[in-house]
Amino acid sequence: MAEGDNRSANQLAAETASLEEHLQGWGEVILVADKILRWERAWFPLVLTGGVSFAFLMIYYLDPSVLSGVSCFVMFLCLADYLVPALAPRIFGSNKWTTEQQQRFHEICSNLVKTRRRIIGWWKRLFTLKEEKPKMYFMTMLCSLTGIAWVGQQVHNLFLTYLIVSFLLLFPGLNQHGIISKYVGMAKREINKLLKQKEKKNE
Repeated sequence: MAEGDNRSANQLAAETASLEEHLQGWGEVILVADKILRWERAWFPLVLTGGVSFAFLMIYYLDPSVLSGVSCFVMFLCLADYLVPALAPRIFGSNKWTTEQQQRFHEICSNLVKTRRRIIGWWKRLFTLKEEKPKMYFMTMLCSLTGIAWVGQQVHNLFLTYLIVSFLLLFPGLNQHGIISKYVGMAKREINKLLKQKEKKNE
């Protein structure tokens, strides 16, 4: 068991080091984005919400076709991939990195690797469920996709995308400041109260 844990830890360290090397040119931008996403300043959530709202208002106003939208998005990624590693050191000064910044960059890369592992793990569990319990897999997928299709039919696709993107960008800050755990705890308490009331009625 200990040998397996050591092997897993070594693999995690190797994957983290590889990702750090790959993202080294983006290091300064990632650190700034991390500060914004974790709401280190009280006005950062307003910046996030305002930026996302402006981007989606522009999409709504221009109303591009799917092909044009995808092309522009990929073009933006290509430009960022070319320009950011070249300009970031001049703007932020990568040679002035502190030990704290380097440690935070390492933590971010480690969290990204762990997140990727979780997603791959969920994906594998889904296929394991398909092989071991095909009926449950079929019913779960059918109900889930039907629910998603119904929501998509009720809400405008651009507005729904706006809500999803806004939530994903605000999620790290909500989690960092304990807002999500607070409301999840409240929901759990309410559910427990309802269950206890139901048990009392049955008695």
